[in-house]
Amino acid sequence: MKILVISDSHGFKDNIIQAISKESPDMILHIGDNKKDCDIITATYPEIPLRCVKGNCDRFTPGVEIDNFVLEDKRIMMTHGHLYGVKTGTEYLIKNALEKDVDILLYGHTHIPHYSVHEHMAVINPGSLSGAEKTYAVLEIKNGDVSCFLKEL
Repeated sequence: MKILVISDSHGFKDNIIQAISKESPDMILHIGDNKKDCDIITATYPEIPLRCVKGNCDRFTPGVEIDNFVLEDKRIMMTHGHLYGVKTGTEYLIKNALEKDVDILLYGHTHIPHYSVHEHMAVINPGSLSGAEKTYAVLEIKNGDVSCFLKEL
């Protein structure tokens, strides 16, 4: 399964469409900061499953700020990161996710792309589709193995 992970799109519709067209994902995960962009994705690509969480810029938008779900037998935690203070460090977020036995932790907010592995858990920040570098992540889950690729438009 090929999953496009985006964050901090901040209304840059063309960048979203370009990333989706370039990657042809099986699923899209949007990690906040302009949750309204999820409406654009759904309207433009209704055939691609989509999950979204709210970010700090989505305070008055309906939706959840943390989403825990299972995909391809992997436990995934998705949050924008502002609730965990990720701009000053990810220790609290990582500790929380490890306590929940998460396999894949997805966060945004910092606009800085990041991929690492802590114990058994993949930790991924796709960066920002609205920033100067216009970054995103492609997550692949195949035969129980997880791969992550950080990319620029």
